[in-house]
Amino acid sequence: MYFDTVHNFYERHVINEITENYKTCGLDDEQLADMACIALNQIPPRYIRHDIDMSFYMSPIEHEEMEVRVKVAVKKAFNRIKASDH
Repeated sequence: MYFDTVHNFYERHVINEITENYKTCGLDDEQLADMACIALNQIPPRYIRHDIDMSFYMSPIEHEEMEVRVKVAVKKAFNRIKASDH
């Protein structure tokens, strides 16, 4: 189907940030999935068909801003999940 390739550009970046930096933080898989949802809801979506299209047109400054935006959103999501866990 034509729409199978449509996705939010930030999904992969948020999931990578979580799996690379939070996989062993003491949260279970359900909490990590919730964390991804919380983080993604903090970032305005950028719907695209192919990641390379977005990356190709981003300047180095925009790429850095995107990385910071993802890291901040994931950290806030982690703090929210940890706070609700207590």
